[in-house]
Amino acid sequence: MLLVAVSGGIDSMCLARKVRLEGGPFAIAHCNFGLRGEESDADEAFVRSWAGENGIPIHVKRFDTKAYASAQGISVEMAARRLRYRWFGELCREHGYEAVAVAHNANDNAETLLLNLLRGTGLRGITGMRPEGFIPDPEFADIPLLRPLLGMTRADIEAFAAEQDLQWREDRTNAENDYKRNKIRNLVFPVFKEINPSFIQTLNRDMERFWSEWSEAGKALSPEPVATLGRIRGRGPLPEGQWEGRRGEAPEGSGESAFPASDQNHDFIITEEPWDNTLELKQPLGMLILDKDKAGEFIEGRWETGDWIKPLGAPGKKKMQDWFTDHHIPADEKPFIPLIKSARDPHHVLAVVGYAIDHSVRVTNSTRLILRISIKNA
Repeated sequence: MLLVAVSGGIDSMCLARKVRLEGGPFAIAHCNFGLRGEESDADEAFVRSWAGENGIPIHVKRFDTKAYASAQGISVEMAARRLRYRWFGELCREHGYEAVAVAHNANDNAETLLLNLLRGTGLRGITGMRPEGFIPDPEFADIPLLRPLLGMTRADIEAFAAEQDLQWREDRTNAENDYKRNKIRNLVFPVFKEINPSFIQTLNRDMERFWSEWSEAGKALSPEPVATLGRIRGRGPLPEGQWEGRRGEAPEGSGESAFPASDQNHDFIITEEPWDNTLELKQPLGMLILDKDKAGEFIEGRWETGDWIKPLGAPGKKKMQDWFTDHHIPADEKPFIPLIKSARDPHHVLAVVGYAIDHSVRVTNSTRLILRISIKNA
């Protein structure tokens, strides 16, 4: 059974109607973040009414979003995202929902692309959100997150709403320019539209092409597993010949994430292979190689206070907190980036999956076997 996130706005009401038309069972989750007083309460009442009229089970939760943001030292937008996804995960665990559907569309995807570019990003930052991912919370990162509207522009959604005679709630803050995403939507996009009326479709096609090319490059350079390597903490025995892990999904949809949805919850695989000194050390973006013997026994983990790495060529250790800062990775993304750590010293980071390796495990002329860490795309 599907859990559908419905705010009451046009996007989510379009999503709810589409899911309703498909005829499968689903339930609604509505978050009242309490950020607009009576308007937030009216949104809640509207969604409750729609669910009741259509016989759809509904879950509603009120959050003290500003208090949580203040306590955590994060923005209100980031607080709302964390609160909603954690609650969605809890609902899935409690009620057995198989996946969560959210109403991100092609316009949202284009906004995220521009925000990533303005903040500074790599290849993954220009590949966009994916139609399927996983809940962006480490505790619930195995629960699928679906974006059925990602191929629809806002114009498509408005046309569907008119065709279906849909009712929805307008959020007056969407017209305000207090947030970065709103500034891009309200001030930048109109200029882009003058230059290219179909720029939303163009940007989304580009992101899909970038994703496809990056995926194919990773597949082409990923060898078949050749040896059993052991187990990853908390996962038990793994299939012979490989270690597999899962990337935590980066927060999306708010414009604050530089670790974009393109990288959300793709499995990564660590394979062992003989090293040929004639091969090229430089790898495609997102792929890493390291000396197996120097790495020794290792475990998969996430960032913890006290973690450190010795960057390639650096004279000494660097705290992972500082490494993240140097690489312009926002604080909210740190918990979602998988790390390969030494089993002897769980604070010693041997590899930041998709980014970098520790100097101590670099490949040299004496290397016999390597471990190749690559994204395992579906």
